[in-house]
Amino acid sequence: MRAQASGSLWEIPLIRLLTAFADTFQKRTVKMPKETLQHTMRSKVRVFEDGGIRLLRKGQKGLIHAIFSRFGLVLILLLLQVGLLFSIFRWFGNLWPHYFGGSVVVTSAMVIYLLNSKMDNSAKITWMVVVAIAPVVGIPMFFYVKSNFGHNILRKRLLELEDQLRGWLPQSQKAMEQLKALEPGAASLAKYLYGRGGGFPVYQNTAMTYFPGGEAKFEELLRQLETAEEYIFVEYFIIDEGLMWGKILEVLARKALQGVDVRVMYDGTCEFSTLPRNYPRLLETLNIQCKVFSPVQPFVSTHYNYRDHRKILVIDGRVGFTGGVNLADEYINHIQKHGRWKDAAVMLEGEAVRSLTAQFLQMWGILKEPEYEQFLTRPIPVPENAKGVAAPYGDCPLDGERVGEMVYIDLLNRARKYVHIITPYLILDGELETALRFAAERGVDVHLILPGVPDKQFAYALAKTHYKALLSSGVKISEWTPGFTHAKLVVMDGVEAVVGTINLDYRSLYHHFENAVWMRRVGSIRDMETDFQDTLARCRTVEATLQSVWQGKKLLRLMGLLLKVIAPLM
Repeated sequence: MRAQASGSLWEIPLIRLLTAFADTFQKRTVKMPKETLQHTMRSKVRVFEDGGIRLLRKGQKGLIHAIFSRFGLVLILLLLQVGLLFSIFRWFGNLWPHYFGGSVVVTSAMVIYLLNSKMDNSAKITWMVVVAIAPVVGIPMFFYVKSNFGHNILRKRLLELEDQLRGWLPQSQKAMEQLKALEPGAASLAKYLYGRGGGFPVYQNTAMTYFPGGEAKFEELLRQLETAEEYIFVEYFIIDEGLMWGKILEVLARKALQGVDVRVMYDGTCEFSTLPRNYPRLLETLNIQCKVFSPVQPFVSTHYNYRDHRKILVIDGRVGFTGGVNLADEYINHIQKHGRWKDAAVMLEGEAVRSLTAQFLQMWGILKEPEYEQFLTRPIPVPENAKGVAAPYGDCPLDGERVGEMVYIDLLNRARKYVHIITPYLILDGELETALRFAAERGVDVHLILPGVPDKQFAYALAKTHYKALLSSGVKISEWTPGFTHAKLVVMDGVEAVVGTINLDYRSLYHHFENAVWMRRVGSIRDMETDFQDTLARCRTVEATLQSVWQGKKLLRLMGLLLKVIAPLM
């Protein structure tokens, strides 16, 4: 799609163009009409026929650009370090035959150590296999990973922020008493979320709107952004220039020039393919503050294993969005990379938005003092259609608590009728697999919907390795044939549900910063169950046979069996 701009405009370097644009309007206030801002913006930045704006020119994103940019240099330095580490391991490995007896003793001691460690049983088995096959390489690698070299400072800072946050998110005793009266089990889960789970309270006075896809969320998001008067906080795993981000960015730019505090944060993995390293500076020329979580640096570290997978957008502290939908065109089916994209999102209005605001401020404040008092003490209007209770919560991989997994297991253990799940990935540890199977064996209708068209072949293969055991216990599995399901949705007995960013895989449950919303007796839960049934109507039922599970794909089966050994490390 061609930009509508004068020819002379393109002769100006982009940075200078945007800087001039920002300088021109820095002193203008909210008194400027929306139409005037839009008209002037059209003459100063790349404006497309869809009404959105773009900051990048052709060729400024993607793998090729990354290779030949500063990021490419960083990547080369990282690869050289990895090569050096493996060379060292290999050098020691060449000496292994001379120390056979010692290796046996050391390996035996390592196995005993692993058996008595606190890690997940699946991870224990993986490391024992690695150590048994290649002790000289496996043992140093284990202790290198265990040391978490490079992120100890981050861990300490996040734990400090978590402790500080508890004082700004008090638990309403009225809400807790209501839960205890209605469902003691739900009250126990709420107690966990506010205690060991990270200090996230359960709220009343909150309205929920469920979106069964990215298109519906996108439409409502644009409407809500136009209402912003004080601030807009944006935190997403993936941002990519195109129709979706372009139209959102156009609103953000206008609002920032009107004096609204606009902040954008995205994960550093975007530097691999979607956004160049200088993108934060481009946003800042539009008066938009921007931070990148864990940008790639030329140092090998386990720090890169921990990614910001959250998806949070907050407007004035009164409206919040979360779910699986990132800010890229495949999430609204403007482009289709893996067939039709199925996703899920939710909009919160009311008191529960406060927890979403707090989670954003926590990540934003890693390198400075958090602004809890400024943004968490403001009154939040109560919407007319508020019903039930809700608890937005986060999961930090550095605090030792697997909050996302504990919530899923609790729902499975308390279910009496059904647990309906949509998830893009299924790479389970022993605890979650046992919970799924036990619920089905108790007579609960446990039904999983997974993608029919995968986005990652290795994840697709690993998911299928769990099918046989789950099906043998009575768990139902279906695959959505039109394309890829990216939704993270759990509905329990029609009265409780979870919508968020947390997949049923090791990365989400152990290694990523995640967020979700647990809710009970909320009207939109009915919409979620309806969406599950509508999605199910376009699914293939997986039978408990090799032909049905693997569909005759022998190479895929072999890949799954081999990768299963190292699944906890992926």
